[in-house]
Amino acid sequence: MGTANHSRVDRTSPVAVVTGASGGIGQAVVTALCQMGASVLATDIDGTAVGAVADRLNGEGMHVLGVAADVRDPVSIPAVVDRAEDELGPLTIAVSVAGVLNPGSVAETSPDRWRETFAVNADGPFHLARATAAVMAPRGRGSIVLVASNAATVPRMGMAAYAASKAAAIAMMRCLGLEVARDGIRCNIVSPGSTDTDMHDALWPDGSAARRSVDGSPEHFRVGIPLGRIAQPADIAEAVAFLASDRARHITMQNIIVDGGAALGG
Repeated sequence: MGTANHSRVDRTSPVAVVTGASGGIGQAVVTALCQMGASVLATDIDGTAVGAVADRLNGEGMHVLGVAADVRDPVSIPAVVDRAEDELGPLTIAVSVAGVLNPGSVAETSPDRWRETFAVNADGPFHLARATAAVMAPRGRGSIVLVASNAATVPRMGMAAYAASKAAAIAMMRCLGLEVARDGIRCNIVSPGSTDTDMHDALWPDGSAARRSVDGSPEHFRVGIPLGRIAQPADIAEAVAFLASDRARHITMQNIIVDGGAALGG
């Protein structure tokens, strides 16, 4: 398990918690936050993988604590937040990246798979946002960012559970943003489109994922990507880092769609 080098941690710097930190977007978010001077507690259900991420970034001079946790668990996430505060300092940033994709039509999606998708994609952000807002509010500042999906705003065949769970999380985050604005806490969303990650590649195991996403699929009512490329994880992380920073100090309850135009601005 990766651990932060406490002799190098600046307790006056921003402190962040990032879930889903061993995935492509999660790793990029952790890196981007570290590059803006934050100390980061990186958490993932795969403790070995997130520990390796922490070890690699600490070896590059960053300040990362890798911790195994399950976002579905309403007990473990507050414990992670407490650990971040104890070992890194007062929490100022939280980013919910953890997510699962269970493709299938509505008819093909079993109740168990529906609940599993919501447990990670909707319950997980709820647990993180609730726990982090509670410690940020008394200090009068903080930024919470949800990584959702453009699928939440554009109907997609075979994506009902994923799209619905992401839409639910977006609605929750906007409501929270309204509730905690008086406490100086900003709540925003970054919604990626097709991004070069293992999750995306798994949709087309034949290696055609990038081409299919860029080209679109008229028979499935899927628009391609006007910019002609799929996103890299760093493209998503840059938007997250901006919203987490003081450069976005007057932005809250917003959903920035980072998809190369695939949602046609929707």
